Amino acid sequence: MSTDASAASNDNPNLLDPFEIRVLAVLAEKEALTPDSYPLSLNALTNGCNQLSSRDPVMALSEDTVYDVLQRLMQRKFVNGITQAGARVAKYEHRMRIKWSLEQDKLAILAILMLRGLQTAGEIRSRSGRVHEFKSVAEVESGLQFLIDKYPPLVAKLAVAPGAKEPRYGHLLGGAEALAQIETAAGYAGAVSAPQQGSRVAQLEQEVLQLRSDFDGLAAQFEAFRKQFE
Repeated sequence: MSTDASAASNDNPNLLDPFEIRVLAVLAEKEALTPDSYPLSLNALTNGCNQLSSRDPVMALSEDTVYDVLQRLMQRKFVNGITQAGARVAKYEHRMRIKWSLEQDKLAILAILMLRGLQTAGEIRSRSGRVHEFKSVAEVESGLQFLIDKYPPLVAKLAVAPGAKEPRYGHLLGGAEALAQIETAAGYAGAVSAPQQGSRVAQLEQEVLQLRSDFDGLAAQFEAFRKQFE
């Protein structure tokens, strides 16, 4: 594992380095595209990380590097390692839904940004494929706004580049500085839009509602279970 690639997570434990981002994104992608072979083996995951299509940037990671990345991600509760009865190899699954309270549409948007770099809402819709089918660009924009309003935000909206008609979006999993470097390298230098005021309060309210809903569901299941013994 190179020093440069792990710098982000070493400096700030809440951030992910480029290899960690790639591993998580591939797990999320393959969960949707190849559910029969998910969770993924180390070999399958490495192949997905090094895939030439639908990847920006293209990487060439060894199995040893991917294994080391998985160990870090498991320590930070981003990944589960699974050893199935009778199986010769361990398999791995992501926990991003739980970690960030994401539904499939938001997870799909985040995964596409993690895999393919800066994109417009229209590009995200056209590239999401079987990961999630968005009915409209507006639906993608709604999901993007949700990710922007998270606390801390997972996505940032970039200023419209000179000559461009639409803004591009990028994930913030590596931090704002890493995103700015990607933006500069891609030729879209500009300011990252700040999260809207009050977004944290709105997000907390939404998470409270979700917790209440989850509690009600568990209460109903317990009541149904209890009645079996009456």
